[in-house]
Amino acid sequence: MGLSLLLLALVLFGASQGALKISFDALFDEEYRDIWLNIRLPRVLLAVLVGAALATAGVIMQGLFRNPMADPGLLGVSSGSALMVGVAIVLPFSFPVVLVLYEQMVFAIAGSLVVCTIIFLITQRHRDGSMMQLLLAGIAINALCGAAIGILSYIGDEQQLRQLTLWMMGNLGQAQWPTLLVASSFILPAIMATTCLAGTLNLLQLGDEEAHYLGVNVKRKRQQLLLVSSLLVGAAVSVSGIIGFIGLVIPHLIRMTTGANHRWLIPCSALAGACLLLMADTLARTLVQPAEMPVDY
Repeated sequence: MGLSLLLLALVLFGASQGALKISFDALFDEEYRDIWLNIRLPRVLLAVLVGAALATAGVIMQGLFRNPMADPGLLGVSSGSALMVGVAIVLPFSFPVVLVLYEQMVFAIAGSLVVCTIIFLITQRHRDGSMMQLLLAGIAINALCGAAIGILSYIGDEQQLRQLTLWMMGNLGQAQWPTLLVASSFILPAIMATTCLAGTLNLLQLGDEEAHYLGVNVKRKRQQLLLVSSLLVGAAVSVSGIIGFIGLVIPHLIRMTTGANHRWLIPCSALAGACLLLMADTLARTLVQPAEMPVDY
């Protein structure tokens, strides 16, 4: 309840802040109301969606790999999504008109799914592997994806380079209602699916063998969790660029207050992630106004 009220307060506060402050009375003016409805509110709601998605993905990865350092950024999942979005920006692809809004998101989800699968295969092959092996794999994937993105930046034209650079820094400035609709069509079902898999995540913490004896189809559930985490990361990265920290830190902070039960950990982490990114974006818009900072900084 406390996190829900905090999120509501931050939404109202964030929607009023910026280079032009908009009070409640100003909403009766058509010009101010148009700014609030078509610029401020979509951006605030997109920050809520992306923050919730990244925090939820962090919970899934830490539970799936049974590793406290698992995170979309550290493991290279965000970089995989970023690479595929870069491909969609620089290289020409013809999508049907109906699916144009989904183009970057489809590419981003494909990239995150490939990296998630690679990390999963590494953990399955080296079940007794240390945390260091997992982190080294993530560093290698990040380096490879970063190099590939550098090549895309080199071959792209000036407009593509500018678009790619701004997007890579982490930015919610392109938020519009169509963007919000597309992102929510992936993120909200994925978060709901994660809450349904909370009991499975609890059992997986006991180990694959114990979970199997308790009636869990371990292979199928792991595949489902991989798919859901890929949807969350891909959808978030496609609309905001790479934003770190949230998926790593938020699950640990919530775990300290609510415990390790994923039935509470997942929804509370989603709310806390939304609050954190909304605060960060509000600060990014107001600290150096009329300009704004990349939210990932």
